[in-house]
Amino acid sequence: MAYTGRVTVGGPPDTREITGLAVTKLAVGPMDNNAYLLTCAETGQAVLIDAANEAGRLIELIGSVPVTAIVTTHRHWDHWQALAEVQAATGAEVLAHPDDAAEIPVPAARLVQHGDTVPVGATGISVIHLRGHTPGSIAVCYDAGGALAAEPHLFTGDSLFPGGPGNTERDPKRFGQLMDDLEERVFAVLPDGTWVYPGHGNDTTLGTERPHLPEWRERGW
Repeated sequence: MAYTGRVTVGGPPDTREITGLAVTKLAVGPMDNNAYLLTCAETGQAVLIDAANEAGRLIELIGSVPVTAIVTTHRHWDHWQALAEVQAATGAEVLAHPDDAAEIPVPAARLVQHGDTVPVGATGISVIHLRGHTPGSIAVCYDAGGALAAEPHLFTGDSLFPGGPGNTERDPKRFGQLMDDLEERVFAVLPDGTWVYPGHGNDTTLGTERPHLPEWRERGW
């Protein structure tokens, strides 16, 4: 069956094959978080994005796949409940932005900044720092070394969803910062075909969301 990105807590994962990479999406409870396993087609090595919860299901999903790193997109508790157990089971390095790393219960083996690259076997994903939801929120982008120039794949944590930016608790400064970063570091750089994989719920594309940027600014959240 074709990939849809529609997954439910307790339900099966959804996987798609793209150039150089397999993307597997799994929903875990109780907060309906998405976890993503990115597996290099050449080497079989993988990176997990957000060991959110239900460690047993994540470990089952990983199976014998060698996970080299776990990227934690931000400090909020619902995105790292399974981190300690999954890290212990895999031996993977924990990666986080320095502005959030101190709030994550497993020490980060590597602190990543805006513009850094995280290896995924023979390929890699680039880090985009998106301030506002939390100070150290990050997204990661995969474009197969430029081979997917028209259709990159962007994993946004809680910074961008279908319908708008992540929660900034109606703080005008935080909201403005997040909107600035989304416009300057995401929408100004990446094309409409970019597929967006959020930290909760269904996927979207930048082309679907781009026309709504002015109304997001106007509504203020």
